[in-house]
Amino acid sequence: MTRRNPLWRVVTVLFAAAALLAAACGSDDNKQASDTTQKPAQQTGTSDGTLKLGYLLPETGDLSFLGPPMIKGVEMAIRDINAAGGVNGKDVTLAQADDGTNPDVASAAVDKLLNTDKVDAVIGAAATSVTLAVIDKITGAKVVECSPSNTGSNLTTYKDNGYYFRTAPPDNLQSAAIGDLITDDGKSNVGIIAINNDYGKGFSADLKKRLESNGATIASEAFYDPNGSDFSAEAKQVADAKPDAVAVIAYPDTGGQVFSAMIANKIGPADVGVYVTDGLQTNELYKKIDPNNPAVTQGVRGTAASSAPKNGAAFFPAAFAKFAPGVDTIYSAHAYDCAVTIALAAIAAGSDDPTAIRDQMDGITKGGTKCTTVADCVKLLKDKKDIDYDGAAGPLNFTKAGEPGAGTYDIYEFGADGKYATEKQVDIK
Repeated sequence: MTRRNPLWRVVTVLFAAAALLAAACGSDDNKQASDTTQKPAQQTGTSDGTLKLGYLLPETGDLSFLGPPMIKGVEMAIRDINAAGGVNGKDVTLAQADDGTNPDVASAAVDKLLNTDKVDAVIGAAATSVTLAVIDKITGAKVVECSPSNTGSNLTTYKDNGYYFRTAPPDNLQSAAIGDLITDDGKSNVGIIAINNDYGKGFSADLKKRLESNGATIASEAFYDPNGSDFSAEAKQVADAKPDAVAVIAYPDTGGQVFSAMIANKIGPADVGVYVTDGLQTNELYKKIDPNNPAVTQGVRGTAASSAPKNGAAFFPAAFAKFAPGVDTIYSAHAYDCAVTIALAAIAAGSDDPTAIRDQMDGITKGGTKCTTVADCVKLLKDKKDIDYDGAAGPLNFTKAGEPGAGTYDIYEFGADGKYATEKQVDIK
């Protein structure tokens, strides 16, 4: 038996104390981080050989009008993928969840998709503000996320470890399209009324820059509470600045009330030029203002990412109309492309593992042999060829941020019947 030096005991105690202190500090830091960020889901994709997709799209809430075209776009994509042999020999499956256009609803839905359905990838959410509420939970679980309609510019630099993608071009591009539309119409003193969330604030900031670079003046800028019900103060603020045009960045339910307040303050479509973004591209808009008067939106002009761009897959518009007769088309092509891109990435990776899919997503959208249909792309991949998937929404050509570097936008105008019609398309880079 060896006799130990008492000094050794002192050193041992000191090291033990230091270790405990370090552990305690580490626990405090970890707790602080978890208190200020979303907790990642406990369960990630199952990587069991079957690609499981889940959509997180608005079946209810202020953006519910976007739900049907995007959901049908996803369903059509899965039909085409499975008809071409599925992914790595197995049919793709789909789980469904409503994002509710609401962060709390979406958060609970994500828990279901990740922990119960055990999806490998999530398609959605629709609104930028909703995605920002759940992106850490999805990407923190190392599950791929692809949104068909997120346009907030702040997502370009969001730290998502490479798991987040979008097929819709960001708002710094759409703001250029609508800014040019306004000034090309000869408007020079522009008011802005925007929803007070990430979408509205980000779009407004980008739009101001474009308008000012085009020589226009910002007459007034007002942000309205998305949970509010009376927007008279915001409309009066802008009206008092005597604009010759007003840009409205909003969603339909609250946007309709904003329009009513604008009309009451003499800055409605009958008084000044009124311009809207993709959030108000719906034939139901007049019903939110005056259901008995479809002409209330007549003359309103707007922009939205095109679902039938001239550089998109030629087959898609007619094929979608046949698959989903009577369903609107807004963001349908972008939803289709999210599902197809994920599936093609899984085939290229030879796996349904989300990390393997993530690592293939950018590469299959550029640099290889061009293909526009699922069947052609799958054949090329089976022949061990690199592919360049040019989608229904146009050439994706993902940047390092996992998003298109250019966009094609519809310029549309509402008629006396309350419906919008596309006048032309513009390309923005």
